[in-house]
Amino acid sequence: MNLRRYSFAFVFALIMVGMYFYDHSTGLKAVNITVQNFREMLLFLPPIFILVGLLDVWVPKETMIKLMGEGSGLKGIMIAFILGSAAAGPLYAAFPVAAVLIKKGARLAYVLFFLGAWSSTKLPLVIYESASLGLRFTLIHITVSIAGFLSAAFFIEKMIPARSRELIYEKTRSQEV
Repeated sequence: MNLRRYSFAFVFALIMVGMYFYDHSTGLKAVNITVQNFREMLLFLPPIFILVGLLDVWVPKETMIKLMGEGSGLKGIMIAFILGSAAAGPLYAAFPVAAVLIKKGARLAYVLFFLGAWSSTKLPLVIYESASLGLRFTLIHITVSIAGFLSAAFFIEKMIPARSRELIYEKTRSQEV
């Protein structure tokens, strides 16, 4: 077992133990928050991993390339937007999905846009936002977000050299997702 891989977790645990001895109440509060966050992750991640597994097995690579690959155009953007907006759960749950999309040959810009859509245009979030802040604000927010995420995704893709992009795809394909 490679302990170096878990060094961050060990350091974090040591900091929490130190915090507990330095200030008992703050240490307990930190442990409670950590346990609460861990429980939340355990609620979201298993269904996400099941969906990721199904996506990996059921959707052939050729289909994903056709739908979200280099030549898919507006169709790829729309699918990335719908996948991100229909999602449930925190942003960290989107990364396994993004990894499978890359593994299946989705264009990097569309995957980045998918992550942006997941972070701010999820349907429950939009409903809550429009009820709390008004429909006009929500429409402006979504429009600006979509434009910003889309332009940032294409800009980032363009700024990454072709060889580096290929390394991203190779590394993702070589790992079990």
